[in-house]
Amino acid sequence: MSRRYAFLGLGAVVFLFVMLDSLFVVHQTKQALVLQFGDPRAVYREPGLYFKLPFFQNVVLYEKRVLDLDPEPEEMNLRDQRRIIVDLYARYKIVDPLQFRKAAGNERVVRQRLGRELNNAVRVEVAKVLLPDMLSEKRAEVMDHISAAVKEREGEFGIEVIDVRVGRTELPKDTADSLYNRMRSDRFAEAARYRADGAEMKAKIQAEAERERTVILAEARRKSQILRGEGDATRNEILGKAYGKDPEFFAFYRSMEAYREALGADTTMVLSPESEFFRYFDAARGRK
Repeated sequence: MSRRYAFLGLGAVVFLFVMLDSLFVVHQTKQALVLQFGDPRAVYREPGLYFKLPFFQNVVLYEKRVLDLDPEPEEMNLRDQRRIIVDLYARYKIVDPLQFRKAAGNERVVRQRLGRELNNAVRVEVAKVLLPDMLSEKRAEVMDHISAAVKEREGEFGIEVIDVRVGRTELPKDTADSLYNRMRSDRFAEAARYRADGAEMKAKIQAEAERERTVILAEARRKSQILRGEGDATRNEILGKAYGKDPEFFAFYRSMEAYREALGADTTMVLSPESEFFRYFDAARGRK
C-alpha cells in the first residue's frame, strides 16, 4: 500500500511538472514565439495563458512596446566634404517576431544591424546637404528622407519604424577650430571694411559740412557788408542833414567820435591843455 501511494505521489509530481512546463503566460506588453528544437512553430501576440509541448518546445518573448535605438555618434561627410558628427536615434516596435528572429536571431544583433542601416541612411542623406541645411528648416526634409530609407528595410527585420530623429550635430574639434578661426578672420575683415566705410563716410560728411560752413560764412559776410554799407550810408545821410542844420553840433559830434576812438581804458596821451583836441573840454570849463 505504501508503495502504491509512493507511485501515486511520484506520478502527481511528474504530472504537475509536465503541466507547469506545458503552460506559459504572455503578458500584455510581450509577444511570444514558440520554438521546437530551434524551429519556429507558433506566434502569440495576444496576452493570455497558452500551451506548448513540454520538454520539446521553448518560448522566446519579445517586446510589444516601442523600443529605442540609439547607435553611437559617427563622423560623416557633408556635400562640401566637411566632417560632421551626427548623433541620431530611432523608435521602433517588433511587429513580426518570426521575421525578427529570422533576420538576426536575437534583439542585440538586430539592434546592431538596424543601427548600421540607420547610420548608412543618414550618411547618404547628409552627403547631399551642407551644414546650414542641418541647422535650418531643411533639416525636416532631410529627416523625412532618412525615415523613408529606413522604413524600406523594416520588413526585412520584422519591425515597424515609428520615428527617426537627429538628436545632435556638431563638428569635430579640428574642423570646429578651423571653422572658428575662419569665421573669426571673416568677422575681423568685415569689421575692417565697416571701419573703412565709416571713415570714408565721415570724411564725406566733414567735407560737406566744411563746404556748407564756408558758403554760410561767405553769405553772412556778404550780407553783413551790405548791411554795414547801408548803415554807413544812412549814418552819413543823417550826419549830412545834421551838418546842414547845425554845423557846431556836427563839429561837436565828430570830436566825440574822435575821443571815443583815440581814448581807451589803457590809453596814455601827453597833450597841451591848449590843444585843439580839448577845445570842447575848455568850453565846458568856461560855462562852469
